[in-house]
Amino acid sequence: MLIQPIDYFLVAWFVLAALSALYVGVDQFRNNPEPGVMKWGFILVTLYLGPIGLLLYVLVDKEPHPGEHEEFTKPLWKQGVGSTIHCVAGDATGIIAAAAITAALGLPMWLDLIVEYLAGFAFGLLIFQSLFMKSLMGGTYLQNVRSTFLPEFISMNFMMAGMAPVMTLLMMGPDMRAMEPTELVFWGVMSVGVAAGFALAYPANVWLVYKGLKHGLMTRRPSAPAESHQNHEGGMKGMGGMGLPGAQQPTRPQLVAVALVGMIALVAGISAPSTTVNMSLSARDVGGSIMPPGMIMTRDTPGAAMRDMAAVDPRDVTATAAGNARGDQALQPRMVDGVKVFDLTASIVRWQILPGVWVDAYAYNGQVPGPRLDFVQGDRVRINVTNRLPESTTVHWHGLDVPNDMDGPAQITQHPIEPGKTFTYEYTVKQAGTFFYHSHDHADRQEALGLYGALIIAPKRPADAIPADMDYTIQLGEWLNRNGLTWPAMPMEGGLANYFTINGKAYPSTETIRMKVGQVLKVRFIGTNSVDIHPMHIHGGPFEVVARDGETLALSARFAADTINVAPGQRYDVLWTARAPGRWLIHCHINHHTTNNNVEQDGAGGLTMIIDVSS
Repeated sequence: MLIQPIDYFLVAWFVLAALSALYVGVDQFRNNPEPGVMKWGFILVTLYLGPIGLLLYVLVDKEPHPGEHEEFTKPLWKQGVGSTIHCVAGDATGIIAAAAITAALGLPMWLDLIVEYLAGFAFGLLIFQSLFMKSLMGGTYLQNVRSTFLPEFISMNFMMAGMAPVMTLLMMGPDMRAMEPTELVFWGVMSVGVAAGFALAYPANVWLVYKGLKHGLMTRRPSAPAESHQNHEGGMKGMGGMGLPGAQQPTRPQLVAVALVGMIALVAGISAPSTTVNMSLSARDVGGSIMPPGMIMTRDTPGAAMRDMAAVDPRDVTATAAGNARGDQALQPRMVDGVKVFDLTASIVRWQILPGVWVDAYAYNGQVPGPRLDFVQGDRVRINVTNRLPESTTVHWHGLDVPNDMDGPAQITQHPIEPGKTFTYEYTVKQAGTFFYHSHDHADRQEALGLYGALIIAPKRPADAIPADMDYTIQLGEWLNRNGLTWPAMPMEGGLANYFTINGKAYPSTETIRMKVGQVLKVRFIGTNSVDIHPMHIHGGPFEVVARDGETLALSARFAADTINVAPGQRYDVLWTARAPGRWLIHCHINHHTTNNNVEQDGAGGLTMIIDVSS
């Protein structure tokens, strides 16, 4: 599934790469007078580099007119390209194959790079060089291995020095799908890495060709049993020829210096990324995470933090809610032997918070907030929780006095509910007031993504209820939604919210409360959010605070206010009297929280709703 703009670009790129490789392959085998190993070299490199590989082929190797290949490919810069093509075709193939295998095995990045280097060097030396070139080089296989070891070592070191940092930094960058061979981004990173390796290895290959230590482009005519390029007739055996005209045999200090620089470049290319990324992590540790824009990842950022901060994978969405769907809908229980039974299912849904703005939300029963559970003090309740998330979860009954094994903290009072499993919570309701339920497994992620809902518990004696003409529950939410992806809002770099919701909707999509002058409204503020304190303010006169955290305040303890700070986890019940007709606001008094992606709509946004009072 294509979930990011880069995915669409990569589809187009690889289509072009396939077409380019097809052209190169057909033209090579039909028209170009070149040994088979070089034909396959250009095909492989064109698969890796796409149109760039095609460009190299046309510029340096494709015979312009019959009989002109020898003269056309004669310049040293073209011979260097041919040598680098041969190097990349062999070495990069081994590196890419090893990268895919090590990712599947879950090896850490530092070990991954070592295995890739060994695989690339072995494939380039033992297969693409000594084996595939045996008929051209002459001598035994072992002789060819020995004679080509040093040139291959130098060339491979420079190529891996270019590939390693590019692969590492892109794989462990914001889009870590790049570590998964099943993702297009992985192959895109391989292509960029090959290009970097080619660029760094090219100067060394020019020198190696010039000195006769490596071959460049070759010509094989149908009538000739062996290649006939004048630059390499005398130097093919063991790759120890005299090189190009005017070149002197390399001295031992020259060879040592070039090899040493290549080794330094290799060590730097492999080790330098460890100063900025955590090289101990594997593809399994990060799980294809896509990090939020602006998140700072360092060499000690754990994989678990990346998974918690990661965007919701749109491929995990199981349903799309209707645009006008509302959360906090009362869930009707069924009675079983005097027990009220409720069924909750956690899953991922597409949820509209504003027209045109959708989030990938973790939801109970397909709604955000989850369904309202109405209890009566003294009820025996049973809640069956089924997990349809791609990760484990639990449910905590915030503020309720329940048996310890029913409390919900994962790994502390219960084993997490694994995907596809169901856990049953059962207890007797002892309290009355305003409470809520939420996930307590990876809570910083799951609650921020929508796994919460209201618990409204009526007192056993109706006379103990605080009377009001209307009763409305406000559950606060915060969202981070950018580039078509949804991340859990968190109070850390890159994690700050840019959308804010009341009962799963942002103004102007929030509900309007309709009242008449003289009526009393009970508002239950619930801090189901997980990031900020929200100073909730009501226009049109003060309200009376009558309950806090589910506890009804004594008459002497109640107080008047027009703003109340609702922190994560807190609840306040307030009574507001409609004094005059008009459209009166309820909103957060942090002005940024009344915008949508930093923009006001119809005069406000986010944590805003209207009380419409008529006379």
